[in-house]
Amino acid sequence: MTPLRKRYTEDLQLRNYSPKTQSLYISRVAQFSRYFKTSPEHLGPEHIRTYQHHLAHEKRVSWSAFNQTVCALRFLYRITLGKDWAITHIPFPRRETKLPVVLGRSEVASFLHSVRNLKHRTVFMTIYATGLRISEVLNLQIPDIDSKRMMIHVRQGKGHQDRYVMLSSRLLTVLREYYKAFRPKTWLFPGETPDQHLSVRTVQAICRKVRRKLGDGGKITAHCLRHSFATHLLEAGTDIRTIQMLLGHGSLRTTARYTHVSESTVASTRSPLDSLPPPCDK
Repeated sequence: MTPLRKRYTEDLQLRNYSPKTQSLYISRVAQFSRYFKTSPEHLGPEHIRTYQHHLAHEKRVSWSAFNQTVCALRFLYRITLGKDWAITHIPFPRRETKLPVVLGRSEVASFLHSVRNLKHRTVFMTIYATGLRISEVLNLQIPDIDSKRMMIHVRQGKGHQDRYVMLSSRLLTVLREYYKAFRPKTWLFPGETPDQHLSVRTVQAICRKVRRKLGDGGKITAHCLRHSFATHLLEAGTDIRTIQMLLGHGSLRTTARYTHVSESTVASTRSPLDSLPPPCDK
């Protein structure tokens, strides 16, 4: 490990970045360095601009990958290398606006019914019943299920934030059935070895198998169960700030996008055309 990489890693750790983000940032900076075949210490704004052009117009990376690179380089030059120019000379791209994919209630039911393995079905059912991210569900431990208060304790979710979500009585019944069958010790959903939980990759692979079984072209993902949870709550009249709290969103703007895919919200909105006076007969 080079001294710069060591210092960069330590700076990320000191600011409490998650291990996943640390690994991602280090990877993005390493790719930048390999492109120019030299240490980032010897590179400047023009090199960054050239690399951004390469990512956007030659590699055509996604907005997410482009943004991750920008964040990683900003941290490197502003924090680790102390370059004042990093703030103004590393621009962020305009974010693509895409609506979340949402399933209808019958589609959710069909998907869950198609997952025959009780453990896997319980994972997907927990995502839809609580709106948790995949990683948050997989990080649940046995004591996090509070059946007395009918709540689930989410420990250190995205942004290192704890929160509570409701525990559906129907989900509790399934969780008890699952517990009797598998007897998990620590993790609610252990992997092949009891001391580790299921991986996100494993859950995504299971989801792909179910999609093929249903003949779905790629619409159903584990994460769209979370989107469906939020949209179905909104359609049922749940306050948007409550949904924000349940989802663990830092900004209400993030939650507000579900208003754009809510069928009841859109369909119940009256068009101004309907309020125009009828045409006069000639």
